[in-house]
Amino acid sequence: MSGEKRIEVVFFATEAGHMPVREWLLALSREDRKAIGEDIRTVEFGWPIGMPVCRALGRRLYEVRTDLKDRIARVMFLIDGGEMVLLHGFIKKSQATAKSDLELARKRQRAWEKER
Repeated sequence: MSGEKRIEVVFFATEAGHMPVREWLLALSREDRKAIGEDIRTVEFGWPIGMPVCRALGRRLYEVRTDLKDRIARVMFLIDGGEMVLLHGFIKKSQATAKSDLELARKRQRAWEKER
């Protein structure tokens, strides 16, 4: 990993000022937050980066993939200029990403892009 960030992390905020990914992370255990944070940091310093840490989902949407002790976490994000905008974080409950999780990330992506 190089010594310089390639992109800056930004939390998506709702109109009411809530930061869903930040709030989700704070509700997790310290150990889980650390593991997810390390993977986000890997993306910050190594962008562009591919599997196994990061996967493209299409239309400028990506996911950070983190294996926790007994489950799998995902943080969906978009790249906007030099920013990594964290849109949605969740614990996977099945092999495939739930359609509702993808739809929520896309909804937040549209809201972010509309503001720009």
